[in-house]
Amino acid sequence: MDAAALKQEIIEYSKTIGIDKIGFASADPFVELKERLRRQQELGYQSGFEEPDIEKRTNPSLLLPEAKSIIAIALAYPSKMKNAPRGTKTERRGIFCRASWGKDYHDVLRERLEKLEAFILERVPHARMKSMVDTGELADRAVAERAGIGWSGKNCSIITPEFGSYVYLGEMITNIPFPPDEPIESRCGTCTKCIDACPTGALVQGGQLNAQRCISFLTQTKGFLADEFRDKIGNRLYGCDTCQMVCPENKRKDFHIHPEMEPDPEVVKPKLIPLLHISNREFKEKFGSLAGAWRGKKPIQRNAILALAHYKDKTAVPHLLKLLKEDSRPVIRGTAAWALGKIGDTRVVSDLEEASRMEKDPEVLSEIQKGLQLLCSKNEEKGKNRSPLT
Repeated sequence: MDAAALKQEIIEYSKTIGIDKIGFASADPFVELKERLRRQQELGYQSGFEEPDIEKRTNPSLLLPEAKSIIAIALAYPSKMKNAPRGTKTERRGIFCRASWGKDYHDVLRERLEKLEAFILERVPHARMKSMVDTGELADRAVAERAGIGWSGKNCSIITPEFGSYVYLGEMITNIPFPPDEPIESRCGTCTKCIDACPTGALVQGGQLNAQRCISFLTQTKGFLADEFRDKIGNRLYGCDTCQMVCPENKRKDFHIHPEMEPDPEVVKPKLIPLLHISNREFKEKFGSLAGAWRGKKPIQRNAILALAHYKDKTAVPHLLKLLKEDSRPVIRGTAAWALGKIGDTRVVSDLEEASRMEKDPEVLSEIQKGLQLLCSKNEEKGKNRSPLT
């Protein structure tokens, strides 16, 4: 078998199945990455969603003992939405990040990798392969960087010269010794726009992310959101695009290559209030095909409540009161109580006080008190602004 000739065949075939970029790398251990991951673990900067075993994340031979090479692939996704609906004062909308537009990218990339595997097996029947997308053990950005797909930006995304950072990544470990490609030199230079723009300071420095502060991670958590982050969420329902949107390498980058990645505007920019009462079945039917639905509806509903508080949307008050009084989930009841205080309609004080008498959950009781304090501050502010009687 001529590995170089097969490599060229694979490159040509990849273009016919909708792979936008492909690269080849050695399957040597990722020594520098291993040390960085250990440091991240020591600092408590990891999200907890990634593979916990650092050895598996950095040593391909632990995943495929005969590993000789890794094939990295990238697919470009859109950065702009056609016919995006606009929210109004009476119908506020939330937003899913661009990486969650269209069909779940895990499924899209797995399909491409399966076709690639089948193509290789036709030519090399004894070939061994292990493919993965995002949720696999390997650190896919490190693989993509080594394979020359792009460079690792200061925003911790792989940035490609052709498509910017708006790419999905996948990889395949194989026992075929392909000639490796050359990595691409970073073009970030002295630019710090992503670091400066990060809403929570999650980008500690170029290439180092504290995932515990990253809005993308925070939108996926299921518990109460820490107070310091609630105003930072804005109207984000899932994910965050800020560090990509400000990147100069992403300027004018918008590719509509794959029909399955095109967003349904009403799905990825939905009205907020209907989300508060959506059933499990309705949620699955409407959002189940999105990557952003993987944690279920509770985080999305909690984020929708925070978005309504962000907008100070008084039309949401009766809906939030219903959640406070009737929802079985403490996180939803408590977040609704806080949001009522944030919105600032002082007519709900008695409702919050009644809820405080009925509530048994200590965390929810704490949120009710926060809501009441916000309303109390609102009343005091009104009093200061009134003209004195003469």
